[in-house]
Amino acid sequence: MLRRTTLWLAMAILFSTQSCLVVDNPYTAMAPGTWRAVLQIDPSYISPNKKGEPLPEKLNLKFEEVTKGQLPFNFEVIYAEEGSDRFVIDLINGEERIRIPEDQIYFGRDLQTAKDTIRITFPLYESYISGLYEEDTFEGKYVVTTRENYEIPFIAKHGEGHRFTQLKKEPSMDISGSWAVQFGLDTDDPYPGIGEFKQDGNALTGTFRTETGDYRYLEGSIQANKIYLSVFDGSHAFLFEGKILPDSTIIGSFRSGKHYQTTWEAKRSADLSLTSPYELTTIAGESDVLSISFPNPEGEMVTLEDPAFAGKAKIIQIMGTWCPNCRDETKFLVNYLKENPQEDLAVLALAFEKHRSLEKAGPLLKKYQERMGIPYPLLYGGYYNKKEATEQLPMLSEIISYPTLLFLDRDNRVVKIHTGFDGPATSRYTDFVQEFDEIVEGLIQ
Repeated sequence: MLRRTTLWLAMAILFSTQSCLVVDNPYTAMAPGTWRAVLQIDPSYISPNKKGEPLPEKLNLKFEEVTKGQLPFNFEVIYAEEGSDRFVIDLINGEERIRIPEDQIYFGRDLQTAKDTIRITFPLYESYISGLYEEDTFEGKYVVTTRENYEIPFIAKHGEGHRFTQLKKEPSMDISGSWAVQFGLDTDDPYPGIGEFKQDGNALTGTFRTETGDYRYLEGSIQANKIYLSVFDGSHAFLFEGKILPDSTIIGSFRSGKHYQTTWEAKRSADLSLTSPYELTTIAGESDVLSISFPNPEGEMVTLEDPAFAGKAKIIQIMGTWCPNCRDETKFLVNYLKENPQEDLAVLALAFEKHRSLEKAGPLLKKYQERMGIPYPLLYGGYYNKKEATEQLPMLSEIISYPTLLFLDRDNRVVKIHTGFDGPATSRYTDFVQEFDEIVEGLIQ
């Protein structure tokens, strides 16, 4: 009897201990897996209106937004191993995943609030996200350091995989394919584009091509007659909304961060063309021979007459480290040189930055060159204002886009100029790769 009582007592103690046992989260920082984030790019969309009168800014709108400036995107937290405090973050935009390495992620305790704090830095774009983390919520702000007082409220929730909505309203039509687009309908200077969409039920991906570049990997949703697309890559924060009209025309709004907003219109058309990228920038003077002299990050002047470039065909990339289209083009150039080593071809990049001094721009150029694995010289051209950049290169008619490629023969004569870049998110990327091969082959031969 005593033995049975002792056994029951032991079992009761064991059960009591197990019922009170709390299993700790094996991860010391952010929960792994998918997160849904929202940038509140228009936090003050409600205007004071005590008299209830029509507000001027709400009259005669061609398109009325429904998301109220909420720009969503997704990211994934990935740990090296269970129980580790080391993790990376992948930003997700359609087919693209942008890796934020662990050395750019800070996790620690805020001494003033006694709460966990996270800071995610995008070093190539001089921007970051920082905020407080508690259980399944990360809330704070997105900051661009090269703009004055540029902060956008930010909140992310763990375990949410949708982007704009979980609704499944039947789409009014399939918009897959190409569309002729006009941006800036509300301005005196509208500009053309081509919308390239791929629809799978309610899921929508695609991009917009313009004469100066593309809007990269857009992802979103189509609900009944409403269209939603967004992208966030650390630099670009783009939000597109649209409405399909009864005549199948699409009209909508486009926001870039909190600093730019315009309207756009799209129509299906058999005539889909933009000005050739080889016709936008031309030689301004009588001579087509290029002569330049700019400093590298160490302050040493580099010219095309240097022995490293003598007698070689040359490619000069006019770019900026802050420019995602430039980054896409840089990846292409780096990979091309790896796969097609050419002793008779020299490449150099001329960076126009958001800093007016080499003292501030130099370290950024070094970091960019290291992270991108760039094997060719990266020079400082000056401030990124396009008018000022044109003044630095007076032999060109105008710098209208970053990036711009200059193709030079062995005698430094400009053979071709390619403005803008249609990246891997566009249908024209394959054509560009073929054109590039043919131009380089012609230069070398």
